Amino acid sequence: MPHPSPSRRIPRLLDRLRFTLRNRHYSQRTEQAYLTWVKRYLSFHQGCEVETLAETEANAFLTDLAVVRKVSASTQNQALSALLFFHKHVLGRPLGELGEVVRARRPTRLPVVLSRDEVRAVLDQLTGQNTLIASLLYGSGLRLSECLNLRVQDLDPTRNEITVRDGKGSKDRLTMYPERLKEPLRRHLARVKATHQQDLKEGFGRVVMPSALDRKYPNAAAEWRWQWVFPQQRRWRDRRTGQEGRHHVDESIVQRAFKAAVERSGITKRASPHTLRHSFATHLLESGSDIRTVQELLGHKDVKTTMIYTHVLNRGPSGVISPMDRMRH
Repeated sequence: MPHPSPSRRIPRLLDRLRFTLRNRHYSQRTEQAYLTWVKRYLSFHQGCEVETLAETEANAFLTDLAVVRKVSASTQNQALSALLFFHKHVLGRPLGELGEVVRARRPTRLPVVLSRDEVRAVLDQLTGQNTLIASLLYGSGLRLSECLNLRVQDLDPTRNEITVRDGKGSKDRLTMYPERLKEPLRRHLARVKATHQQDLKEGFGRVVMPSALDRKYPNAAAEWRWQWVFPQQRRWRDRRTGQEGRHHVDESIVQRAFKAAVERSGITKRASPHTLRHSFATHLLESGSDIRTVQELLGHKDVKTTMIYTHVLNRGPSGVISPMDRMRH
């Protein structure tokens, strides 16, 4: 039986890739990135039979990214991960030794770090919930996406813990709940809860559930504990079901507000919301916190990643206080 034409097979392969990623609970961001890279890979070898794609073709594509496209090392590594997944789980032919792939150069750059006074200056220029979001990034060492994906049940002020679920590498971790943010967050959640209760009265109030839990627990999406800590102001409509709900705040809104705050503060450093995470780690280490503890709080797989923030190695166990709580009133 003749094989379907490449133009027909590619959409089917991409559908299989999407299904396999979701079945293995990969994040939406990873799904989109892998789909993009596989599309580019298949386009790069346009005209070739899919059955012929192997190590040589993968090598050629990755080398082109480095030599011609001049992508960064992290971008090339992401493309490699996408190809490895595609060949193993979709084509059923795992890639073997790729040979001499020309690797993109990884620039040696130190992260931008704000001083405590600079952090305070930027926070003073933010308003509303953007202030609270930025304070959590600095006070708990969260990535922006991790902060915006927080659900009400992830905050535990009693145990002074914040649970980061499905963080980078699809891992959960615990980080600190700054004492100084407990009361502002309590007031914020009271307002969010009032909005949620009003949504319920109007027949809405449901959120997107992780890992298709809405099918297993149909009513859970309307429960308070599953609501976003930072929901959007406006409800969105699901085109498939017609239901309205609230998603969390979009990252771009926070990023624009932060950029404007940095400019108004007069700081000339190239700072972004992620800079607050770098500052969190650096200030903890400067205060004498154990680098292994900081590694766990940040969710780094390898302590070498954490060591970029300091030349100090392990200073021994010590109690950890959030840098947010060390700031002067």
